[in-house]
Amino acid sequence: MKWGTDYVKYIIDLPEDKRIAGVHCIPITENGTIVMAWDKEEKLLTTIGGRIEENESIDEALEREAMEEVGMILNSKRIPFASWYWQASDTYTVWFLVKAVKFLPYTFDFEKSGYVISNFETAKQIISKVELGNESRIQILDIAKERAIELDWLR
Repeated sequence: MKWGTDYVKYIIDLPEDKRIAGVHCIPITENGTIVMAWDKEEKLLTTIGGRIEENESIDEALEREAMEEVGMILNSKRIPFASWYWQASDTYTVWFLVKAVKFLPYTFDFEKSGYVISNFETAKQIISKVELGNESRIQILDIAKERAIELDWLR
């Protein structure tokens, strides 16, 4: 898949040819639903994640972003399923499937996101209605669902 000069693709292993600058995840709950972040300012449903901060590992960045955006603790097993190459910065953003462990009480006072729990199809319908003409998040969800089925993570 290609958008402009940036590329997203299905992966099984982490890319090693360029620096990974961003991480996102799609947490899957015990009953097979997914958790996505709701950006209150931009009115977008998106995957949970962001930039890796200086001296931060991929795992530390995923844990921090999940806590900041939705108040969630993630399982330590992270399965990469997609990468997006950003030509402008010559870096990757990588998406992971991960199991949600639990939600902690959280006020969202310092973060512009909340969260939405749904199945893959409902999330795609919401994104289609909110972001007319933007197919990138839907394609990421399609790849994630395919990988989750392969892993037998959906019920």
